[in-house]
Amino acid sequence: MNAVDLMNKLSIINDPRQSWKVEHKLTDILILTICAVIAGCEGWEEIEDFGNERLDWLKQYGEFEHGIPSHHTIARVVAVVNPKKFQACFIEWMKACHQVSNGEIIAIDGKTVRRSYDKGKDKGAIHMVSAFANANELVLGQVKVNEKSNEITAIPELLELLEIRGCLVTIDAMGCQRDIAKKIVDKGADYLLAVKGNQGKLHEAFENHFSIEKVNQWTGDLFRTEEKSHGRMESRLHIVSDIFDEFVNLSFDWKGMKTVGIVLSARMEGEIFNPDDISIRYYISSAELTAEDLAKAARGHWGIENKLHWKLDVAMNEDDCRIRRGNAAEMLATFRHVAVNMLNNTKTFKAGLKRKQKKAAMSTRYLSEVLAGCGVS
Repeated sequence: MNAVDLMNKLSIINDPRQSWKVEHKLTDILILTICAVIAGCEGWEEIEDFGNERLDWLKQYGEFEHGIPSHHTIARVVAVVNPKKFQACFIEWMKACHQVSNGEIIAIDGKTVRRSYDKGKDKGAIHMVSAFANANELVLGQVKVNEKSNEITAIPELLELLEIRGCLVTIDAMGCQRDIAKKIVDKGADYLLAVKGNQGKLHEAFENHFSIEKVNQWTGDLFRTEEKSHGRMESRLHIVSDIFDEFVNLSFDWKGMKTVGIVLSARMEGEIFNPDDISIRYYISSAELTAEDLAKAARGHWGIENKLHWKLDVAMNEDDCRIRRGNAAEMLATFRHVAVNMLNNTKTFKAGLKRKQKKAAMSTRYLSEVLAGCGVS
């Protein structure tokens, strides 16, 4: 995973500018922005400042014949680049440098870039749907949800772009849709979908057959976990079963459905048990899962929240970014995913994402390691 491979992919993106007006090459602007975001820059002025300080070093990766473009030029150019082309290049880059393994958990979930809305232009905040390989903490791809649509239409578009054969794709209740389940199976993968009230018949079947009383008396496959943190203990009971009774009829609507699963959670604060802190979650899967498999996959799904979305907000301040012009917000969201992948992939310096960014800002040696993909696991 390195910047040269990425730039080879990006070089096929058409420059939307009139050729006779071009002073700074598109690939130079893209590599400048990628490097600056890796180093923790959050706005156009910071990207320009980074470029001016690192111009000699940047010439290893681009021409920069006319030096560093102004922040106005960077903003204007990034805003007019076709984000779908850029995201497609990102996905092709990830396919080339990361082979998904059989049984790998890929979590799909959405995140809103909250400050990207523009009231003056009646433009809502952008919402990105990402696919995240939990084991290696890598973003495999992302697409933007259209303003007048939702994740239900964006997820199949993302799945079409990904290579997921042999993987277990986990999606929350929003993505529990027949067409999405079929798409995953048709791509040679399995699904684990959370079930809520948006699928009335499925949800009703779970409630009929898996009340808390029945779960507590379960004699089939089950797996328990306990987690203690900050004076609180959370106990989880995981149950799986082959499909039976009315689930058999429902399985005709859900391609490949083989397993139904339950996760019952109970929480204690100190020595106090609160019955209101009991929750039950329902799942369907096309894979033949054990209760322990369900525990691993259900827990693994939340890696996209803890290992990606949390980092984007806390380390990269994504939710505070007010860049909105043209396609810039969508482009910057993908730049951040590039940065997360490269920083997570570099193992020569063990630290959190924010500290890695600061080290990349201070040390061109370390930034070169990040771009070269040193320490590939």
